[in-house]
Amino acid sequence: MRVTDKDQELIALLQANARMPVSELARRLGVSRTTIQDRLRRLEISGVIAGYGVRLANQVTAEGILAHVELSVEPRMTMEVVRALVRMPQVQTLHTVSGKFDLIAQIRALTTDDIDKVLDQIGIIEGVTRTESAIILSTKLDRR
Repeated sequence: MRVTDKDQELIALLQANARMPVSELARRLGVSRTTIQDRLRRLEISGVIAGYGVRLANQVTAEGILAHVELSVEPRMTMEVVRALVRMPQVQTLHTVSGKFDLIAQIRALTTDDIDKVLDQIGIIEGVTRTESAIILSTKLDRR
């Protein structure tokens, strides 16, 4: 499906506030409410918009420490490593990436000691050859 410039503007508005009324979306984009409703339906049916959610304030989600962990994986071991990481409750997100590393995981733990333990657990997963981690100090922008 082709995503138009207006679609991208609509998506940006919804990312900022998914509860924005259709009438306000229409006003801001300079189109009719019906046009917005049709665009939303088309974006939802095509899977461009997969759903709507709640974004909590940092104070609410601040329980714990977040870190990014970059992982290098032996060839043909990626799926086994992914399965092991998916079973770890501290792993919040997991991405395959191009470049120096094969995977990037975001982990959450209550303390830096807990982060250290999680990193040790990740390091002994069969197929993981190298990790590099960075603790997230603060989030300056989150458009999710």
